[in-house]
Amino acid sequence: MLEAAYHKLPQPKDSERARSYIPKHPVATPSSYPQVQAPIVNNPAFWERLGMEPYGADTLFFAFYYQQNTYQQYLAAKELKKQSWRFHKKYNTWFQRHEEPKVTTDEYEQGTYVYFDFHIANDDLQHGWCQRIKTEFTFEYNYLEDELMA
Repeated sequence: MLEAAYHKLPQPKDSERARSYIPKHPVATPSSYPQVQAPIVNNPAFWERLGMEPYGADTLFFAFYYQQNTYQQYLAAKELKKQSWRFHKKYNTWFQRHEEPKVTTDEYEQGTYVYFDFHIANDDLQHGWCQRIKTEFTFEYNYLEDELMA
């Protein structure tokens, strides 16, 4: 039991109170609509289950990009990392290896990656909010976000 307890040591973040979402521009909605956030969205198991759903990645990306500075954003990022997505700080987007890198050094790796295009375009030529493939991409490790523990 002592060894099991060692693997579940309290972390500094455990003493922080979870912040609830406060809309920047509240809108009056019918009273029949939910008026408070469902408690389940603060449950890490909920986000793990979301990641396994067919459209789970879209939901995780939505929470990450549109629930800024919330516990839900943190949980979405944590689940994306479990699925081998890596956040690129320069491009503010998530990348995942499409195949093993062709070149790997201490500073970068180069190869083909899938990335999530979170931009929503207003033209008919280029639609965003989808996964795209980038060939010959150089992922410099100094742009890799590694503060979040997965």
